[in-house]
Amino acid sequence: MFLAGAANALAFAPLHLWPLQLLCLTGLFAVLAQTSTVSRIRLWTWLYCNAWLFFGVIWLTVTMYRYGDMPVWLAFLAVALFTSCLALIPAFLMGLAKQLATQFCHRFFPSNINTIKTRETFLLFLAFYPLCWSVAEWVRGWLFTGFPWLVSGYAHTSSPLAGYAPVLGVYGISWLVALLAGAIVVWRRSSLFFAAGLLLIGIGLQHYHWTTPSGAPITVRLLQGNVDQNIKFEQEHIIDSLQFYYHAILAKPADLIVTPESALPVTLANLPDAYISNLQTFATHTQSHIALGLFGYDGTDRYANSVFGISPAVSLYRYDKHHLVPFGEFKPWGFAWFYQFMHIPMGDLERGALLSVPFAVKDQQILPTICYEDVFGEEIAARFADRASKKLSLPSIMLNMTNLAWFGDSWALPQHLQIAQMRTLEMGRPMLRSTNTGATALINAQGKVEQQLAPFTRGELDVTVQGYQGLTPYILYGNALWLGLMLLALMATLITTIITSRMWRSSDLAMLSPTPKS
Repeated sequence: MFLAGAANALAFAPLHLWPLQLLCLTGLFAVLAQTSTVSRIRLWTWLYCNAWLFFGVIWLTVTMYRYGDMPVWLAFLAVALFTSCLALIPAFLMGLAKQLATQFCHRFFPSNINTIKTRETFLLFLAFYPLCWSVAEWVRGWLFTGFPWLVSGYAHTSSPLAGYAPVLGVYGISWLVALLAGAIVVWRRSSLFFAAGLLLIGIGLQHYHWTTPSGAPITVRLLQGNVDQNIKFEQEHIIDSLQFYYHAILAKPADLIVTPESALPVTLANLPDAYISNLQTFATHTQSHIALGLFGYDGTDRYANSVFGISPAVSLYRYDKHHLVPFGEFKPWGFAWFYQFMHIPMGDLERGALLSVPFAVKDQQILPTICYEDVFGEEIAARFADRASKKLSLPSIMLNMTNLAWFGDSWALPQHLQIAQMRTLEMGRPMLRSTNTGATALINAQGKVEQQLAPFTRGELDVTVQGYQGLTPYILYGNALWLGLMLLALMATLITTIITSRMWRSSDLAMLSPTPKS
């Protein structure tokens, strides 16, 4: 199971081997089908999930030992402990699924061991296991601020299941993947027809567009400074970054010019004299809009990871990051001792408001997120839904400004890009990505990467992007639609099982009753 879990990490970007995920999960379910004890089920599930997460996010060690000055052995141990704890969530819930299915079968079926085993297998793999598998990933996405990286659904940005993204979201796709694996394990004709139907519906949904183009397209310049994290906060390199982005912005106009997250690693007040005023003059004369990544400052030791927007109308826009990264941007309660092993600048920031206004650029409304925030689809959907309920202009384009230099030349970059692709599928909007080292890109409203700048190069990406309007079911209902549908499917399975059980008992009693004499 450990090897199968490790192989599952290959299903995600950059390899995109999504059929491998279905194969590995089917292998886990097949082993669970031959396992009778709850403790063994939890052990196999834990081994699988621990290997999958450990090898999938091993790049976390780069932050700790290369940029946080943590000993290498402690960095690997920290990641191992982290993934081991995360793997306990699905292990516990899959064991719970086994307990519930067993109790249900013994309650409603006659004391025939073969009948109980058959019914229990059906319930487990087409109801309880898929439900608990997807709920475990959902819980991982919010527990202790959440770590939804490598959720099963992310592997399917280019599979037939991608069509379900604007309806059920990434966790709904995780549920469907588990349903497919369960159907293969059960291996009945009806269940295989059901699996084929799921895939065909997904393909059909990919051809339905929930959103439509809105307004005129805008021209965008996405800047990429390629600044190594080790030198980013050194004085001479701060000056170099300020000069590069200053001259890159003034080089030529565009409707929107974007720098990466914290591209200017200072506060607004600490910028050189006339820096902002010259950018404002440029914006006014060329009708350009500029999105700057730098730190907000609101008083003594109160800093925020911010986006400042400069527009021709001489009004300064500001967005402060809401969902902060544990250990990198805030100190989790009780972990001050661990934080002392790392030396991360700006490692304790203030949290911004979740519901913020978009940045208006001509006909388009730009919804900014900073780095890790685009991993939380339900929070982005809430920002859309809040404006829809108030009958305000909806965001038409998403923007992510990020700095993944913390993770070096690792799989973190393509994995984050794949996560962004899922957000565009869920929201039915394109996404602009301006990054420090990569992947700077334009993703269209159908989840396809249209243009991308080569990683680890200093340059810019010139794109033209069309905004979209409308509401997807995921924006309107978030994860509630997937949770509700999953519970309805569970209830329908249980009711069907009970009815067939009573029919079986009735026919059995009829066979046992004496034949009346003539």
